[in-house]
Amino acid sequence: MGRRWRDGDLTLHAPRADVPLRVAATYRARTRGLLGADGVQGALLLTPASSVHTVRMRFAIDVAYLDRRLRVIAVRTMPPGRIGRPRLLARHVLEAEAGALARWGVRPGVRLDVTG
Repeated sequence: MGRRWRDGDLTLHAPRADVPLRVAATYRARTRGLLGADGVQGALLLTPASSVHTVRMRFAIDVAYLDRRLRVIAVRTMPPGRIGRPRLLARHVLEAEAGALARWGVRPGVRLDVTG
């Protein structure tokens, strides 16, 4: 049985870093996402989600599409004002400031872990 996600603060374990993670699991939290923010402390996990947009955002973000086991399917950098294509196998989307995912070692094929 899969994990039951709830809004809240956890820790993301990536290959090269342990990062503060905010989970957005309710419709309201996913809809708000990073809108209106000037930056990201750590990362934001949208779940369930298979796509994102950066319309009305103030900064570029890195986006990692994750399958149900938190394995990275794809990683993209999205400037403000873009709409991302849905990924069919994606169940979660991880967002961070542009450049952060590469520093943390997040790339396709890597499996991430979350603890709380």
